[in-house]
Amino acid sequence: MRKNFGAKALLYPMPVLIIGTYDADGKPDAMNAAWGGIADDTKINICLSPTHKTVANLKATGSFTVSIATANYVAECDYLGIVSGNDEADKLSKAGLHAVKAPNVNAPMIEELPMCLECNVISYDDATCRLLGEIVNVNADESVLTADGKIDVQKLAPITYDSSNHAYIRLGDKVGNAFKDGAKFKK
Repeated sequence: MRKNFGAKALLYPMPVLIIGTYDADGKPDAMNAAWGGIADDTKINICLSPTHKTVANLKATGSFTVSIATANYVAECDYLGIVSGNDEADKLSKAGLHAVKAPNVNAPMIEELPMCLECNVISYDDATCRLLGEIVNVNADESVLTADGKIDVQKLAPITYDSSNHAYIRLGDKVGNAFKDGAKFKK
């Protein structure tokens, strides 16, 4: 027996994305966003309400970053989602986080979050709240890399948002091999 929930934003995993921007004066801001994902090989799609300071910033600068929230910084990342940059001008430092300029776009990265996508705005639609960005670079701190230089999800410890229970869940356990385990059915 299945239970119907109706049309709701329930999808697993739902990434916890920290969107970084600069305002017109070059002051860094960041917000927590969970409704986003890869849209194409080098594109990201994120749903952001037009009332966010982040949206005004990325419209003005044409750039933003997407840092992956981690288990080590759950409270800090949550704070970035419950406090608006429109109301708190210094929310990054209040959360104990530090912004540094991304090397390839005009937007800040969060030092404490070890993986970041550097993006330029392709489009933003106020009616649908859809931000489409071009990923120009992905960078990761060496502390979350494997010996052969790939991102290690165990070391990264990304979190996902459980919208049904309003909880953050750590991702990590390997349960299979992509493009390999299903081959047994190709007989």
